[in-house]
Amino acid sequence: MFPNSGRKAARKRSLSRPSLSRASLPAQQRGSALIIGVFVITVMFLLASALINIVQDSDTALTQEVWGTRAFAAANSGADAALAQLFPLNTAANATATCASVSSSWVPPDVVGFHACSVSLRCTSYSVGAVIQYRINSTAVCESGDTRVSRQIEVEARE
Repeated sequence: MFPNSGRKAARKRSLSRPSLSRASLPAQQRGSALIIGVFVITVMFLLASALINIVQDSDTALTQEVWGTRAFAAANSGADAALAQLFPLNTAANATATCASVSSSWVPPDVVGFHACSVSLRCTSYSVGAVIQYRINSTAVCESGDTRVSRQIEVEARE
């Protein structure tokens, strides 16, 4: 045989077969799917944690709003109670009102809306000409766990 004939045949075979790069082999592509999978899982984790934070902030805001409404109602009821003490319905027509008749606190009734609320009252009187005016400050504090909300109502009345 001829010594160069084997080389030419090998050269022809290598030219007829398409050359494969290392990136196109299936064994080499398995790692890229793993990297894409880890990336997708990481992005989904970040989205889930952001959503959890949004829901938690929404819950906190709703809790603050509910307790704020309760505190407002308690402060308003405390101001009404102070006015009832200042101007009682069953007194004589010539009785004069004094801030001494108003207590410094009001205990809300034991109902769901006033649960865990306390109300403090303050009454001050002053004269405007011949008219005596009264200013009642009612401050309610409602608290539960980490939530503490305070609302204040100010009412003015005169004889």
